[in-house]
Amino acid sequence: MKVRSSLRSLKQQDGSTVVRRGRRIVVVNKQNPRRKARQG
Repeated sequence: MKVRSSLRSLKQQDGSTVVRRGRRIVVVNKQNPRRKARQG
């Protein structure tokens, strides 16, 4: 799966982690919970 650029930019923020939930790729940020994205 190609990773979207929005996921890539969120992944570089501090406090964010990349999680795989089933087939989905989810980016979650503990420090700023508004910063989340998913793909797939």
